[in-house]
Amino acid sequence: MEESTPSRRQFLKHAGATSSLATAALTSMTQLQGQPVTSDERQSCLDYRRSFICGTSDLNSVRFWIESRTTITDTDTGEHAVFYQCASCKSENTFGESDLFLDDNYDFLPIFGDGHWLIMRRHARMDTERYRQVVESPNAWGAPKLLLHEGQDIEVLDNWDRIREVTGQGLPLVSQTELSNQDTSLKATIECPVKTMNISLEKQMYQVDTGPIAFPDLSRRSVPLIDCLQLAFVAFNQPDFADFVIEQPTAVIENEEEVCSIYHYSNAISLPAVNRLLSYE
Repeated sequence: MEESTPSRRQFLKHAGATSSLATAALTSMTQLQGQPVTSDERQSCLDYRRSFICGTSDLNSVRFWIESRTTITDTDTGEHAVFYQCASCKSENTFGESDLFLDDNYDFLPIFGDGHWLIMRRHARMDTERYRQVVESPNAWGAPKLLLHEGQDIEVLDNWDRIREVTGQGLPLVSQTELSNQDTSLKATIECPVKTMNISLEKQMYQVDTGPIAFPDLSRRSVPLIDCLQLAFVAFNQPDFADFVIEQPTAVIENEEEVCSIYHYSNAISLPAVNRLLSYE
């Protein structure tokens, strides 16, 4: 696979097919320079330690842990939709007497919002037909019950010293990344708990690296809206841009030949954004 050094505002070329979603997002994203939010602005975020979506069906009152929240807003009308991306699990023989994991096992990850579920199934072999499925709610799990808890005593970490201190204290960290598209009048805020935080005392820099998140393609108005979401990881170390790797068909190269394609996080892109870091007790 060809390697290259990444730069802001460009794709990293590799031996896989370029994602049309990533291309559209990059070429049509407005060139906004984000500014950090100061600590006197009121902010809110989920307490991700205690936020869940529960089923209400007698068959399976499943509880999914919420792993990220993406809010998409129509700036023309002010209408918005909130999508909750849940943690992944494995395909299973639910409530079976034995052999609880299916032989042809796959990753299973649901996203809920705006009256729909987006179900992601990642098999060992690339299966484009079963990879994503949009279904209306309620489904077999019944009407979803959202058990949401907001973080308390939220602090906006708007300087290096506080980011370093809070990271070292082991307090919860939450990132918020705002993206915008002028052509479609859509904007989105991607919020997630920061799972990995890099700190360089020498450079006095931080770097968020976390996911998966529900990454929205704001270049089109999908119907239903949930269909614009894909799984991604986000990284940033400044307030005005964010880098993403999006799960998509990716070529596996051996001896300069493509032996197969799999679903993998690849084809990194860099987008103008407004990033915030929050903490709470």
